[in-house]
Amino acid sequence: MSVDSILESRLGPESLRKLLALDNDPLNAVIADAILQFQPSSVFVSSGSPEDLHRVRVQAMRLGEEKPLIFRGHTVHYDGYEDQGRDPENTKFLVTGEDSLGPALNWVNREEGIAEIDQVMNGIMRGKQMVVSFYSLGPLGTEFAIPCVQITDSYYVAHSEDILYRQGGELFKTEASKEQFFAFLHSAGALKNGVSRDIDLRRMFVDLNKNAVYSANTQYAGNTVAAKKLAHRLAIKKASQEDWLAEHFLITGSPSYEGNKTTYIAGAFPSWCGKTSTSMLFDVVGDDLAHVRKKAGRAYAANVEKGMFGVIKDVNTEDDPYINEILVNPGEIIFSNVLDVDGRPFWEGMGEVDIPLRGVNHSGVWWKGKKDSKKKLIPISHDNARFCVSLEGLKNYDAKQVVDLDGIIYGGRNSKRPVPVSQLYGWVHGVFSGATIESEPTAATVGAANAEVIMNPMANKEFVSIPIGTYLQNHINFGRDLKEPPKIFYVNYFLRDDSGKFMNTKMDKKVWVRWMERRICDKVGAYATPTGFIPKYEDLVELFKKELTATYSKEDYEVQFMTHVPQLLEKLNIAERFFKKETSVVPKEISGMIEIQRGLILEAKKMFGENHISPFKFENYQVPESLTKPF
Repeated sequence: MSVDSILESRLGPESLRKLLALDNDPLNAVIADAILQFQPSSVFVSSGSPEDLHRVRVQAMRLGEEKPLIFRGHTVHYDGYEDQGRDPENTKFLVTGEDSLGPALNWVNREEGIAEIDQVMNGIMRGKQMVVSFYSLGPLGTEFAIPCVQITDSYYVAHSEDILYRQGGELFKTEASKEQFFAFLHSAGALKNGVSRDIDLRRMFVDLNKNAVYSANTQYAGNTVAAKKLAHRLAIKKASQEDWLAEHFLITGSPSYEGNKTTYIAGAFPSWCGKTSTSMLFDVVGDDLAHVRKKAGRAYAANVEKGMFGVIKDVNTEDDPYINEILVNPGEIIFSNVLDVDGRPFWEGMGEVDIPLRGVNHSGVWWKGKKDSKKKLIPISHDNARFCVSLEGLKNYDAKQVVDLDGIIYGGRNSKRPVPVSQLYGWVHGVFSGATIESEPTAATVGAANAEVIMNPMANKEFVSIPIGTYLQNHINFGRDLKEPPKIFYVNYFLRDDSGKFMNTKMDKKVWVRWMERRICDKVGAYATPTGFIPKYEDLVELFKKELTATYSKEDYEVQFMTHVPQLLEKLNIAERFFKKETSVVPKEISGMIEIQRGLILEAKKMFGENHISPFKFENYQVPESLTKPF
């Protein structure tokens, strides 16, 4: 059958008209192939018009994928009990011939992978309607825009992407789109009680040759809303070929006290390490994914998305006031895997709220004390329960499409090291610190509960689609042409004392980010240490007073900014083992920095005669001038 006859056999006149208006033969071929393989009973094409967006929302509720809640625009969606997070084991890259992504990445020979996904997905949409939608990764009308087509049998997935991404139908009319666009092909598969039945056949395969993603037998948005982390994998490879960066970055803007400048800072954090809350501290541009390009010696960045798919646990009036406000007022929001009691959503850590003793959640009918088949107590909401909402509704939303990038934050989760905030000594030192992010496992990944602390370069390890050594070399190379590289910082919000108590409050991060803005604008000094510049005590006293109306004691400063020699050396040893195991080619700048850092730490231990060195002792300490240069 010809492409035209295949399309005419499944598309009604209106959907066919909308598709043919794009005049894109490669796009038509992808959709026709999907029809032949998946065998849907019919196809609906969304043009992104208000009428089509409304239809998608209504169908999601009509088919039971979402249920309306009491506030106008609020709905709730439930994933299967065993389908609540990203699935790294069954997320694989398809690689051609002799190519290899190295031992760090989960990949399979392309021919073998295609055969497997064909077996899983052939005829998977029988009896269902296929939905076709068009999106842009990045702002329209800029060099950041990448055209994407989503093909799915889930109106929930289409609705989620309508909230999260810019409509991109117009991009498919361009000649450039006929050469390259991203294609996402998803089916929830057979359903039982409204959720994917065949979880053992859950597959997420990323075809790097065809810029396509296949996703089957899953509903969790991290596995199905392909324009998010699945597309991110495609974008990383594209960026490496075109000399830009596709990153797991928030973007936040910090207006100066003087009122004459907003400093824009990007930040990479593994899930559950404070990323979304950091993005919301001042003016939020984006909370999850960003692309970074360079022009005239400066780096500039754009948010890939226009919405946020955030973890809802512990969102409350005190810790996340901007997010909490949008969640408790009318507006278009999809809640997932929370407790529903008479149309009102409840979640873990929502603050001073009386939690009902009974309702409906991700486990079905729920009651206080309910346990699952493994005798595990079921909380009111899943630890990875989410909300999906447009950023435009936030009071602190910064609508600037593209921003000059003044700073970059890398942050992880470790109870022993390093200090709460430090500034790295230059671009290469910053890339090294990003490459050695370490973090305890979180509920965002299936099967992570008992895993050890992992090293997660740029918080991107799960998504990198090129050898990690190549990925890190691209970072180093990106900075070479920059006359003014962004200043790079490292944060750790999760230090604990010997009793296991956190040393900082959740809002202390506002001081750390404000200190970064002050450093970027040359408004405060710092002490040099073996691992980076740290704040001076007197500057933090002033910032705690201004930002949090709080006092900050010398005792707290000293214990939080202590240089712990054994713990820092341990991290370097872990990094060394990680790079030897995970990649055959480590950039010489990275391996060299391990030795430089080890030497400086041991030298400081000898200089001060201590394993645990007070920050006050570094008042006159200096590091080699060569380390403070970008290269």
